[in-house]
Amino acid sequence: MAMKPGERRLQILQTLAAMLETPRGEKVTTAALAARLSVSEAALYRHFASKAQMFEGLIEFIESTVFSLANKIQGETQDGAAQAEQTVVMLLRFAEKNPGMTRVLIGDALVNEDERLQARINQLIEKLEATLRQSLRIAQAANAWHGDAGADAAVLIAYVVGRWQLFAKSGFKRAPQDGWPLQRKFLFG
Repeated sequence: MAMKPGERRLQILQTLAAMLETPRGEKVTTAALAARLSVSEAALYRHFASKAQMFEGLIEFIESTVFSLANKIQGETQDGAAQAEQTVVMLLRFAEKNPGMTRVLIGDALVNEDERLQARINQLIEKLEATLRQSLRIAQAANAWHGDAGADAAVLIAYVVGRWQLFAKSGFKRAPQDGWPLQRKFLFG
């Protein structure tokens, strides 16, 4: 049965993400990816010009998912501190549900790949920090946050990235949300 246009491309990205879920973090090659899909490497290159383009597809998925969820939080919640807290939880849950994507987010899967991919992840994290900063500014305007929005947003994103790191480096055993109730009190009072 023939695949519809775009289905093979999606299948390639899903398989790449699944391969990144191996705790040992072995380097993913196009040969291994093609073998997993039972296709030739040439078949991969009919859908993507390069392996870097495959990783860009994963990064696009991450960006669209986390920012649509962050926008939904901001649209549904007027309380800035609650927005920031829900955004942190969303980022932890995203990593927990997508371990392969977590390796992309921390740059682990991008070692020895095109440097523009890491630059794009850095930009994504900066945008997430800006989202948190904006939420904390909303809380400040409502006199519900008394810290420095910029410094506190930096701490929150460092916390998230640290939890992602622990998750990936533990072979996906230390879940990002482990200990959240107590850590939440430290971060949000």
